[in-house]
Amino acid sequence: MRILVVDAFTDRPFAGNPAGVCLLDGPADAAWMQRVAAEMKHSETAFVRPVDEPGADFELRWFTPLVEVALCGHATMGAAHALYDTGTVPAGRPIRFRTLESGVLTVTRDGDGGLAMDFPSCPPEPVVPPAGLAAALGTEIGWTGRNVQNDLVVELADEKAVRALAPDMAALGEIDARGVITTARAEGPDGGYDFVSRFFGARVLLGDGEDPVTGSAHCALAPFWAERLGRGDLTGYQASERGGRVRTALRDGRVIISGAAVTVLDGTLRV
Repeated sequence: MRILVVDAFTDRPFAGNPAGVCLLDGPADAAWMQRVAAEMKHSETAFVRPVDEPGADFELRWFTPLVEVALCGHATMGAAHALYDTGTVPAGRPIRFRTLESGVLTVTRDGDGGLAMDFPSCPPEPVVPPAGLAAALGTEIGWTGRNVQNDLVVELADEKAVRALAPDMAALGEIDARGVITTARAEGPDGGYDFVSRFFGARVLLGDGEDPVTGSAHCALAPFWAERLGRGDLTGYQASERGGRVRTALRDGRVIISGAAVTVLDGTLRV
């Protein structure tokens, strides 16, 4: 079957967040999909198969090398880009993905030639910072919240603090959270973005535990920063080593997450 690697939230190769995309002809065993994701070693690998349903065109599932996840932004973008790029779906037609836990997610081409994903809004609610969180991050922390994805959102003092983070991943792995999203307001308008963030998933990701660009994190970041900045249309920059820009817009309780994507590998899976 056909398998691709797509760099999401970037308009150039070797930036943004790479996702594996496996285009299935029919149902696949979850244990097999988990083994493929472990072989690919990307933060997520998406598995897409066509379905004949009134409300959806494809089933979409996402696996890290360790676990299946309930929602993933960059691999959804990668899957949609792969379907358009291979001609499986005509460029002018929306793609409706049926997911196991996140409902139907619709992706369309936007006016800039990129992709716009209709995702649930998952605003964080304030919580007392878990014991050990500041020590694990290695910095002073400000406002802290948790959302329905079990992500912690942690506001830091400024953009420099976010960029300088070198957390203790073993200690972060002891914190009850899918991931820890650190964020701060952008230092100025010259960068072309309104806020910065980084995402650490010590419990679900391999290696250093940092996800390069996390679309699902922006389901929390978009409403968080919209309330603070007083407007619904924003641009975030995820300040990982690879980096990536994510445009967000709040619409009727949903978040439209937009960006570009690039195919860097297109091949055949032989197992």
